[in-house]
Amino acid sequence: MLDRILGIILPVFLIIMVGYFYARRVKPDMAMVNRISMTILAPALIFSALASKDFDVAANGILIFASIGVVLGSGLLAWPFARVLHVDPRTFVPPMMFNNCGNMGLPLAVLAFGQAGFPAMVALFTISNLLHFTLGTWLVDHNARFTSLLRNPMVWSTFIGFAFAIVHPPMPEWASVSIKLVGDALIPMMLLSLGVRLYEVRWNDWHLGVIGGLVCPLTGIAMAALLAPLLGLDRMQQGMLILFGALPPAVLNFMVAEQYRQEPAKVASIVLIGNVLSVVFVPIGLVLALR
Repeated sequence: MLDRILGIILPVFLIIMVGYFYARRVKPDMAMVNRISMTILAPALIFSALASKDFDVAANGILIFASIGVVLGSGLLAWPFARVLHVDPRTFVPPMMFNNCGNMGLPLAVLAFGQAGFPAMVALFTISNLLHFTLGTWLVDHNARFTSLLRNPMVWSTFIGFAFAIVHPPMPEWASVSIKLVGDALIPMMLLSLGVRLYEVRWNDWHLGVIGGLVCPLTGIAMAALLAPLLGLDRMQQGMLILFGALPPAVLNFMVAEQYRQEPAKVASIVLIGNVLSVVFVPIGLVLALR
């Protein structure tokens, strides 16, 4: 079990460390790289995974429903912590709900469950993003407008990908291979970008970051452990949900907080220190997922 877990987490953390040391030496401007990732690579990955023959909407429907329960349940469990800490819930709760199922979840799912686990984690990634762009944005700013949601390429690729997964219309092989090649570039790019982000960690709100880094995976694992048997998930789906729940806060939380000026410095500490603490909680999640 130890060898298997090391074989899963070491490649992921090695690529993250490459990004960290590259940022330390070069201090790159990642704005354009992140824009390409979010507008080209991520939509291609989402569509390719959902439209592939390996993804079965009916078979993964309950898993997707369970992931929504993990997201919402984590928020409910985290709300009292915000009150006790005297922190604005709009700052603390969203990072507890929306985790790093893109940067970290996708490669971990492939390494832990093989190719069969990849489309399922992509589905969880897309549903989490849709919730983040809607409910998550509303939690941060009740006056937020959702018109930008309709212009987001990831949203369109999600709807089109699910449509292809249901209907399975014919598509030329050259087109599917081209889209898959573009999408496959996202995983190492996201891990490298995460490493660059970790270099930018600031310890101004370290105590809040540590608490958030503990609460996020603990509430996620608790909700996954509660829902998996209740919803009758099979063994692999239970493991997938546990791994999903154990992931740290997503970097996107900081971007949303910065856009709506909701204490972005505090959110940055929660997100980045939470990802540092993932060296502890990801192995725990993998032990529970693979047992």
